[in-house]
Amino acid sequence: MNENLRSWRFDTKTVHLLGERTGDTSFVPPIYQTSTFQLKSAKEGADYAISLHPVRFYTRWGNPTTHILENAVAELEEGERALAASSGMAAISTAILTAVKKGDRIVAQKTLYSATEQLFTEILPNFGVSCDLVDARDPEKVKKALSKPARLLYLETPANPTLDVVDIKACAEIASEKGALVFVDNTYATPYNQNPLKLGASVILHSATKYLSGHFDVTGGVIVASRTFIEKAWKTLKIFGPSLSPFDSWLIIRGLKTLALRMERHNHNAMKLAEFLEAHHLVENVFYPGLPKNSKHSVAKKQMRGFGGMLSFELKGGYKAARKFVESVKLARLAVSLGGVETIVEHPASMTHGMLSEASRRKAGISDALIRVSVGIEDVRDLLDDFDRALHQG
Repeated sequence: MNENLRSWRFDTKTVHLLGERTGDTSFVPPIYQTSTFQLKSAKEGADYAISLHPVRFYTRWGNPTTHILENAVAELEEGERALAASSGMAAISTAILTAVKKGDRIVAQKTLYSATEQLFTEILPNFGVSCDLVDARDPEKVKKALSKPARLLYLETPANPTLDVVDIKACAEIASEKGALVFVDNTYATPYNQNPLKLGASVILHSATKYLSGHFDVTGGVIVASRTFIEKAWKTLKIFGPSLSPFDSWLIIRGLKTLALRMERHNHNAMKLAEFLEAHHLVENVFYPGLPKNSKHSVAKKQMRGFGGMLSFELKGGYKAARKFVESVKLARLAVSLGGVETIVEHPASMTHGMLSEASRRKAGISDALIRVSVGIEDVRDLLDDFDRALHQG
């Protein structure tokens, strides 16, 4: 690894650290599109079979292309090691199953990505793992929840889709006193805007499908943690098998090279759009941590370098007005997912979080009038024109 790497700034790292390979002079990392690797001897095969995370043995166990990606994300998050998986939920599930066992308890914030909540409330209880949801915006509520033994505290900040912000450092200090691990889904913020490990988190999770790749053309996930935890997580992933394919690894590597440039524009456009919506007479509420009026702006300002490309807002007129808006945009597109260069909108109550019960959505703060926006990198003036026109379509 280049000795200058540690002194490089984030933007430089995203461009150059992906070239840190041994025995290869190509500018673009090669795709090792193979399921298996030829061995020099039976002894070499035997050694690989008992080693941790070999990258030239069998691609379910590891792959050189994927290893380049893992090293890059670990460096950007300032973590010891990383492990890639075939989707964000594969990464989350692998990390959780590595950490918990029958009889353990999880404390998680009440507003989460819907599939994560379903993992906690519908899947894990079948295996003897319980989960309590708490309003983690209030550290005192986290402290109360952790007064009972818990294996881990799970946070997602900013949260999907309400943009709730949690004070990572405050919650991590409480969890540390109680002996609980702290998992943070950093998908919305990205390492460009926030580094949870530096705030006391134990494990960082990413849906690399989103900002890390940035082009809506791949699914993937990444776990970043200590060397010890990643070695344990690798054993879990090796057995369950949600390995990231070499080509998908290469696509995310390509996306990472422009992460800093994209996030700079995402941050800028989202702030401008949030300010526009906040002043609009047809908008009831705007949820974006960069707005000074946001209840958690001071916390976000303390732990984030930028406020991200995601925002949500509630329209006057409720469910009908929200559905009408998402069907009226022309430049923005109606779709699920997030983090790409194009702006997309969606209606959580009927789409991404529609599988949750109404009571669960209400508890999480997801109203029928809520619209989630993944703000792209277009000229923001065109976005403002598009949103203004769509708002008046109602």
